[in-house]
Amino acid sequence: MGWLQLCFLQPISLYQGAAFPFALLFSYLCTLDSFSTHARHLFLLAAGGALALAAMGSFAVLVFIPALCAVVLLSSLRPPQVHTWTFFFQMSWQTLCHLGLHYTEYYLQEPSSTRFYITLSSLMLLTQRVTSLSLDICEGKVEAAPGGTRNRSSLSEHLRQALPYFSYLLFFPALLGGSLCSFQRFQARVQRSSSLCPRYPFWALVWRGLQILGLEYLTVAVRRVVSAGAGLADCRQLQCVYVMWSTAGLFKLTYYSRWLLDDSLLWAAGFGSEFGQSPGEEGYTPDANIWTLETTHRISMFTRKWNHSTARWLRRLVFQQGRAWPLLQTFAFSAWWHGLHPGQVFGFLCWAVMVEADYLIHTSANLFIRSWPVWLLYRTLTWAHTQLIIAYIMLAVEARSFSSLRLLCNSYNSVFPMVYCILLFLLAKRKHKFN
Repeated sequence: MGWLQLCFLQPISLYQGAAFPFALLFSYLCTLDSFSTHARHLFLLAAGGALALAAMGSFAVLVFIPALCAVVLLSSLRPPQVHTWTFFFQMSWQTLCHLGLHYTEYYLQEPSSTRFYITLSSLMLLTQRVTSLSLDICEGKVEAAPGGTRNRSSLSEHLRQALPYFSYLLFFPALLGGSLCSFQRFQARVQRSSSLCPRYPFWALVWRGLQILGLEYLTVAVRRVVSAGAGLADCRQLQCVYVMWSTAGLFKLTYYSRWLLDDSLLWAAGFGSEFGQSPGEEGYTPDANIWTLETTHRISMFTRKWNHSTARWLRRLVFQQGRAWPLLQTFAFSAWWHGLHPGQVFGFLCWAVMVEADYLIHTSANLFIRSWPVWLLYRTLTWAHTQLIIAYIMLAVEARSFSSLRLLCNSYNSVFPMVYCILLFLLAKRKHKFN
């Protein structure tokens, strides 16, 4: 998931929870010989459409239209052209929807519908699946469905060939959240024979449910602390550091709980296994690696592990394609994908600078620190600094507006990213002289 204000994550979680019976039913039906591959695609598509209508209402058409257009483009264009055209169309459509949100919030000064926020979240996830599939086709990892004017097959034959694309783009376990599932893994799961369809262990679901429940209780406790204390508008001096840290902690706990729920839904439906993984494809990894995120002393490591599937998608889509300033391009695109709100633009560009500084700082430290006590002290200080910088970026991205961003920048919290900016300037200058 990308950005969402916390109050809009709760209804999405309710809809995700309501989808669990369908995921378990699908997993059970896959064990039956009579449940064909065609029927599985239809089940996933129908359940996805029903979930979209229930969660988004009439706004669901904003998801159905680009999904239909993407399938037409994927089926009619030649592989070298697929990615360019689908990327341009999908991002244009998503940007127009985000501009509608900008118009409502900033020009009309009116709150947007909760269903519209859910629709934008689903659109962002749809963009991931569309571009991932188009890249697979462009790179030859997935064979394009035959189509276009040169193919004289009947309409029913075209629909049959396009059905896997439709079901992949709208399948219900990933419609509202979850780790990005590649088309190869999706197809491997759907085409798996009934004898090879493992059912998700009951106790594993119970364990994940207990984890989610624990995180929810902890989130409620932290929310009470945050709401009872001062905000950035009322805090004074170093008190603002505590306000920033506790508020960011609330954000992170909410995301951890949501990611565990999304991951459990995918596993319950059978899309979390390693079955059908391509030789060059990275294995399935959940978005919430809480231990690594909370213990790392490196901003670059936090960046790679935070919302892991999205980070891998951005790396493949932008970073590996960029020739000049790939890191800056990646974070700039991330701001575009999230909606280009003022706080998001500032937050993601600041994040890019912090990652660049992180590389230089830790490279220099590895060269000069030799004794164990100094290394332990260094790890402790950099861990604390990393957590505070991430909290600063998170508040900027979640706040979004100019007024909230101004409060954050005028507080004592700006000292933490400034320290890394100064170190980046000094170390880059020293590196340049050395070269």
